[in-house]
Amino acid sequence: MARINYQHLYYFWMVAKHGSISAACEELHLAQPTVSTQLAVFEHNIGSKLLKKQGRKLVLSETGQAVFHYADEIFSLGRELTHFLKGRNTKRGMRLNLGISDALPKLLAYRLIEPLLREPGNVQVQCWEDKTERLLNELALHSIDLVLSDVPATPACGTRVFNHFLGESPVAIFAAPDLAKRYRSNFPRCLNGASFLLPTSNTALRRSLDLWFDSLEISPNIQAEIEDSALIKTFGMGGSGLFFSPIAVAGAIEQQYRVEMIGLAEPVVERFYIVTAQRQLKHPLIHVILEQAQKGVFGLLGKS
Repeated sequence: MARINYQHLYYFWMVAKHGSISAACEELHLAQPTVSTQLAVFEHNIGSKLLKKQGRKLVLSETGQAVFHYADEIFSLGRELTHFLKGRNTKRGMRLNLGISDALPKLLAYRLIEPLLREPGNVQVQCWEDKTERLLNELALHSIDLVLSDVPATPACGTRVFNHFLGESPVAIFAAPDLAKRYRSNFPRCLNGASFLLPTSNTALRRSLDLWFDSLEISPNIQAEIEDSALIKTFGMGGSGLFFSPIAVAGAIEQQYRVEMIGLAEPVVERFYIVTAQRQLKHPLIHVILEQAQKGVFGLLGKS
């Protein structure tokens, strides 16, 4: 393949963005056979299928996902060029595409990422949330720059990646005010039989909590197992049960969800990592996240 046909790439990008050929055709004001034919030519030229049928829907293949992210970058630059040529003051700044593991506490992710938005210049951040395994696949395809995770990547993930330790935080138990009053005395023995909202069994925190319950001979009444950390807190705010979260964001949790901390689940800690495709961290925005972790989010814990 000597060079990419950008018209074909644009048709593919529109189809992927709108989810179907018919929707893309409406936007492009073209007939469906025209776009379908050009897509087929494009796939033939690059030697790989980009779209596949899943029931009645079109979904991106693994190669299609990578091509779509590149196309997004290309046509984003194209829009900036158009604005510049129209006389607008467009400054090309730094961009960071990051993946966030769905098990990672969202308030913690916010604390780590928010300083990027205060950096001088035109900084753009794209956040993708998914299971860690899928995000590591995207990292290997260079579709994203890093993954924020609660577990380090292992050789079993099948891709060559590097872990960079951010920090760790003790884990505390939180509950709505009425529940919190009930379980403060004789802690943690009073937790036997208490209603809990727990992360799902595939998470590192859940495995640590199961060992903690066993060590104290506590039998929790598991009301719900929820993968998304923000959803757990939402249920907890409604009084559905007690839940766990790192104390690194305890103040924000109590304020945002109107809950109270009952006590620490000692010695349980959560550890957090940046996973990248390079051993050396060259992107300047990644260093901003590391500094925020070491001097802000987790550094403050070491001083308390």
